Amino acid sequence: MNEQAQVPLVKLGDTDLVLADPADDIRGRTVVDAAGEKVGKVDGLFLDHDEAKVRLLEVVDGGFLGLGKESRLVPVELVRSVTEDEVTIDRDEQTVIGAPGYDPELTDAPDYFDTLYQYYEIGPFWAPGAIYRRPPYRP
Repeated sequence: MNEQAQVPLVKLGDTDLVLADPADDIRGRTVVDAAGEKVGKVDGLFLDHDEAKVRLLEVVDGGFLGLGKESRLVPVELVRSVTEDEVTIDRDEQTVIGAPGYDPELTDAPDYFDTLYQYYEIGPFWAPGAIYRRPPYRP
């Protein structure tokens, strides 16, 4: 396992930070897989506070009036395209459902993000030589 650098991630909605370009705010958009199957909705954006870069999307699915809602984090490296209404990711619905669940109490656990990135089989953003891949936002 890669040793995770202590990277402070913050949920955009829990801060007074704003995105430089309001058009980049994809919260509320439907998340679909490459086959067009609905995975959930973008509920939150997690930023690397030190570098002010979006690193993870919080994708929620299910529930009614907040009950039974399940949250999963999806690395921005998996975003393939963004339209006015949808965010397409490079994993299917079942893969996202099987990902480690997002629990605010666990995101500070030392191995949570290691486990998340290993699950999706991509290198973590804090690894040496990692290159930031900004999500492909709509022009």
